[in-house]
Amino acid sequence: GPHQLALKPSALSLQELAQLCLDHLVQNPDQLAEFMVQTGLSPDNFRRLVGTDGFAHGLVDYIVTSEPLLLAVAAGARIRPESITQTWARLHRHEA
Repeated sequence: GPHQLALKPSALSLQELAQLCLDHLVQNPDQLAEFMVQTGLSPDNFRRLVGTDGFAHGLVDYIVTSEPLLLAVAAGARIRPESITQTWARLHRHEA
């Protein structure tokens, strides 16, 4: 289940990763606004979708495609950017 311990501390779950991304955006309202413009989300939709896997996926995809955002999220979470990109790659490998 979701409470299993990760073997490697660098392995983040989708929801953990999305939370880090969301924390960063919430602290940077201009970037949050840009995310909502790019994704076409209204504030109501945004609030309703937060916490869902679909939203988490879209959010992480968005962060990973922008290197400045990726680096900022990683710095804010005190993790290596590779931790984020590896988690993202792992999530996408499952779907392929």
